[in-house]
Amino acid sequence: MDEAVFRARGLSKVYRVGEVEVHALRDVDLELRRGEFVVMLGPSGSGKSTLLNILGGLDVPTSGSVSFLEHDLSGGDDRALTAFRREHVGFVFQFYNLIPSLTARENVALVTEIAANPLDPAEALARVGLGDRIDHFPAQLSGGEQQRVAIARAIAKRPDVLLCDEPTGALDFETGVRVLEVLERTNRELGTTTAVITHNASIAGMADRVIRMRSGRIVEERRNERRLAPAELTW
Repeated sequence: MDEAVFRARGLSKVYRVGEVEVHALRDVDLELRRGEFVVMLGPSGSGKSTLLNILGGLDVPTSGSVSFLEHDLSGGDDRALTAFRREHVGFVFQFYNLIPSLTARENVALVTEIAANPLDPAEALARVGLGDRIDHFPAQLSGGEQQRVAIARAIAKRPDVLLCDEPTGALDFETGVRVLEVLERTNRELGTTTAVITHNASIAGMADRVIRMRSGRIVEERRNERRLAPAELTW
């Protein structure tokens, strides 16, 4: 866990809306280390989604630098960032983005067909507890099951990094715990560096490290002495 997977220095992002400049990130310094589980907390508009998008190669900073294993991402063109996302990053979002006309297995296979060393789709689905649902369509699955298909899709290419944006935001308590258990097990068993952004402070207990953001800045970082299992969290 000592090796830095991501290094960001002086990271800023400014969006222009008409004549107004919106500062989404302001001079952020950050490192994410191999195999750690990080929870990023903050209210809407704090900059956490913008930071996650830049780490994942979905956006580029206005100023500052960000690198992945010593490879500079700050000035990457679309082709380089697409290759980076395909080869190294798995994404899990609040909304599942499954294709309705494809089964769970087929939704996962969309990723494995372009990955260099993927898991078999059936194995990825078994890892998230859906081994008996692989031939079901999204409409035949609950919200929690659909989110687990999305996680299976993300981990099937064996990513170095798993980036999760409010993965339990649309789920009830019990279903959310089950989804967090899948993320925790993936981090522990596969050694995937995992970052989860959320506004739910209760999730912080399961992290190795907690980062709080406000107004585009990191305002607090702390390390947990012990990671809680998702079932131990107090919601």
